[in-house]
Amino acid sequence: MMAQYLALKAEAGDCLLFYRMGDFFELFFEDARIAAADLDIALTARGTHEGQPIPMCGVPVHAAESYLARLIRAGRRVAIAEQVESPAEAKKRGSKAVVARAIVRVVTAGTLTEEALLDSRAANWLAVVAKAGDRYGIAAADISTGRFELSSVPAGALDAELARLGAAEILSNDAIPGARQWSSGFDSLAAERKLKDRFGVATLDGFGSFDRAALCAAGGLLAYLDEVARESLTFLRPPVMIAAGDHMMIDAATRESLELTRSAAGGRAGSLLAAVDRTVTGAGARLLAADLGAPLLDRARIEARLDLVDALERDGGTRDWLRRQLRTLPDIGRALGRIVAGRGSPRDLGQLRDGLGEARRMHDHLAHAAEPTALLNELLPALTGHGALVDLLTRALVPAPPIDAAQGGYIAEGYDAALDALRATGGDGRRAIAALEARYRAETGIASLKIRHNNVLGYHIEVPAKAADRLMAADSGFTHRQTLAGVVRFNAPDLHEQAMKVGQAGAHALAAEAAHLEELTEAALRRAEPIAATADALARLDVAAALAERAIEGGWCRPHLEEQPCFDVEGGRHPVVEEALKASGARFVANDCRLDEAERLWLVTGPNMGGKSTFLRQNALIAILAQAGSFVPAARARLGLVDRLFSRVGASDNLARGRSTFMVEMVETAAILAQATPSSFVILDEVGRGTSTYDGLAIAWAVVEAIHDIARCRCLFATHYHELTRLAERLDALSLHHVRAREWRGDLVLLHELAEGPADRSYGIAVAKLAGLPPAVLARAASVLAKLEQGRAATGGIAAGLDDLPLFAALAEEPAAVDPLRAALDEIEPDSLSPREALEIVYRLKSLSRA
Repeated sequence: MMAQYLALKAEAGDCLLFYRMGDFFELFFEDARIAAADLDIALTARGTHEGQPIPMCGVPVHAAESYLARLIRAGRRVAIAEQVESPAEAKKRGSKAVVARAIVRVVTAGTLTEEALLDSRAANWLAVVAKAGDRYGIAAADISTGRFELSSVPAGALDAELARLGAAEILSNDAIPGARQWSSGFDSLAAERKLKDRFGVATLDGFGSFDRAALCAAGGLLAYLDEVARESLTFLRPPVMIAAGDHMMIDAATRESLELTRSAAGGRAGSLLAAVDRTVTGAGARLLAADLGAPLLDRARIEARLDLVDALERDGGTRDWLRRQLRTLPDIGRALGRIVAGRGSPRDLGQLRDGLGEARRMHDHLAHAAEPTALLNELLPALTGHGALVDLLTRALVPAPPIDAAQGGYIAEGYDAALDALRATGGDGRRAIAALEARYRAETGIASLKIRHNNVLGYHIEVPAKAADRLMAADSGFTHRQTLAGVVRFNAPDLHEQAMKVGQAGAHALAAEAAHLEELTEAALRRAEPIAATADALARLDVAAALAERAIEGGWCRPHLEEQPCFDVEGGRHPVVEEALKASGARFVANDCRLDEAERLWLVTGPNMGGKSTFLRQNALIAILAQAGSFVPAARARLGLVDRLFSRVGASDNLARGRSTFMVEMVETAAILAQATPSSFVILDEVGRGTSTYDGLAIAWAVVEAIHDIARCRCLFATHYHELTRLAERLDALSLHHVRAREWRGDLVLLHELAEGPADRSYGIAVAKLAGLPPAVLARAASVLAKLEQGRAATGGIAAGLDDLPLFAALAEEPAAVDPLRAALDEIEPDSLSPREALEIVYRLKSLSRA
C-alpha cells in the first residue's frame, strides 16, 4: 500500500495527496504534517518507513469538501486519489493485491465547481498569462459557469487587466508577481487546433480575432485544465475576445484606493459593490461585480443597460414581481458547470428543471407586462426553448432530488414501470423481513431481538449477550456471525433468502436509476450552451432590477452620456459614505463638480477631515457607476465617457517590494502621467506629502503643470500646498476650490461643502485640537506657526519665484558651472592613495577652498 502511495505522491508533485482508504482520505509524511496544522486535526502515525514512524492524518470522505475548502483557502493544492476498482476485483489479481487507485482530479483555487467550496456571489477565475513577443496574452476561465475570455495587452496594461479579473489562481510562462510558473501548452498553432476541436468549428473567426499572445495563453489554460481535471471534462463556453477598448481601464492601485469590490479592511463590507448590490441571486451578484470591475466604453451598450434600469425603475409592479420570482431561482449556471464536469448530482438536474421552467414563465410575463427596451428584447428569447428538457426532467425526477445519487430514490414513480416493479419487490421483501422479526421474537421469547443491517454483514439478527445462549444451541436454526461487547449477531436461512431478494431488487433498482441519471445528464449536456445563455439572461435581469431598486432607495438619477470629455455632476454623493452616515442617522452633504474644456483641472484645498478625499472619490465612483450601466448618486449628471480612470489617493509602504510610502506614491503618479489621455479622469490627493516640504511642493507643482499642459485630462487635485494656488494665474484650465470650514468660539466646524476659490488657511492646528493634542503642544505650535508665517511674508513664501518658471524649463537651461572643489573630490580614489599622496591632496583641496 505504501509503495502505491509513494508512486501516486510522486505523480502529485507539490500537491497534498488525499489517498482514499475506505471511508477516509488519508495523508502521510510531510503532507500529513501540513494538513494537520492547517485543519487543526490530530497528527498520528501508522507503520514505519526506513525505520521511522510514518506521520498520518485523515478526514472522512463524507466531510471532505469542508476540509478541502479550508486547505484551498490556506493556499494549498490537493490531488484526489480514488479507488478505481472494488476489493472483489482486486482479489481476482491475487489474495494480497492492493486495490488500484489513481489521481482522478487536482483541486486548486481556480478549478473549483462544488457549492461548498465556492462563494455563490463571487466569480472564480483561473487566469493563465503568456508572454509572446512584446505582448501578454491572458486566458481566463470560470469553469463553475463556463465563462471563457481571451485578451492581449501590452506589458503596461497587464496589471490593470489582471486586477479587473481578480483571479483566484494565476499561472504564467513568465516571471509575474503573484503567478505560479506553468510551462505546458504555450503553442499558438497547437492551441488554435485544440480550440477548433473542442468547439467543433473549422475556424475561430466566429468567436473573434485572436492574436498569437492570446492563443498562447489559451493553449496554456487548456493544458492546465487537462492536467488538473484528468479524465473529467471542464465546462468552457466558446471564447470571447476582450479588446482593450471595450472597457474603462482601471489599474490595481486605483481599484484598491476606490475600494470597488473589497474594502481597505478586507472583505466585501465597506466597498462600492456592497453599497450598490441589491441583487437577489448569486449569478446576479457575480455579474454586477463584473460590471463594476469593467465599465463599458461603448455608449450604445451603456444606454441599453440604462434603458432597462430606467424602465424597471418607473414600473414598480413589474420590478417587484421580477425580484420575487428571481429570488426563488436556483443557480442554474453553476449547476450546469458541475454536470458538465462530471460532478453533477440529481439535485443539479432538478435545479435545471426548476430554473428553466421558471425562466419560461418569466418570459411570458415580461413579454406582456414589461415596457419593451432593446436589451429586454434581446434577453427574452434566451428565456425559452427548453420545453422538451423541462418536460423530461419533470416526468423523470422526484420534486426534491437528493445530492447523493448512491442511495437512489431520485427517479419519480411512474417514469419507468420496470423500476417501479423492482422497488415493489424490494418493498415486499422489507415487509417480509419485518414479519420475520416478529416471528423470531415469538418463537424465541426474546422481546429485544431485532433484525438490523450494515454494509459488512448485510441483514442479521441481533440479541443482547445475556439472551444469546438460546440461539447458540445446535438445533435452534440460527447461525452465529459475530460477538460484540453487549450483543451477539446471528443469521437464519429464511432471513438470508429474503435478504437476497431485497438486495437483488435494490441493486437492480439502483442500476436502473443510474442508467436514467446518465440519460438525463446527456439530455442536459446537449443543451449546455442554450442553458448557459438562459443563466446569463436571468443574471442580467437581476442586475437591472437590483440597480433600479437601488436608484429608488437612494434617489439616484440617470446619467446623460456625451461624446465630449465633460463631467457635470449636480448634488453628487459618495454611495458608501452616504450609506454609512444614513445608518447612524447623519446626513451626507452633497457637492457639485463641473469639469469641461475651460475648467478641466480643479485644485481643491482645505483642512484635513473637511471632505476633500471623499469628494475626489465620489466623482470617480460616479464615472464607474454610469459606465457600468447604473444610475448614479446625484441630482443630475452629464458625463463624457472615461477611457482610463486613475486614483492616487492614499498609499502605504510596500515592504515586500522594498518601497516606502513615498516611493509607492511616485510610482503610481508616474504611471498616471505616462498613460493618461484627454479622455481620462484622474484624482490626485496630497501628491508630494511623503517627503520634505520643498521637495514635495516642487513635485506637486510639476505634476499639476504636466496634468494641465500635457495630459490635458479631467482631474481633481487635492492638496495642502496652498502655494499651488498661484498656478491659477498661469494655467487657463485650472480652477480653485476649497472645502469650507469655520472656527466658532475656538472650535473648528467642518462644513463638508465645496466652494470656489482657495482656502484661507489650512486649519491644521484646529484639526490637531480636535484630535486631542495637549494644550501646551498646541500653544507651542501656534507660536511656531506665527514665526514661520512672518518669515513667509518677508520672503514671498517658499514658492516665490516659481511663477515665471515655464513647464520643464530646466531641461532647456544651460548646464550649471562646474564646482572645482567638487570635481577634485570626484577624481579621488581613496583606496589607491599612499599616505604622501593623501597629504598632497589635502593641501590641494585646501587651496581650492580658498580660491
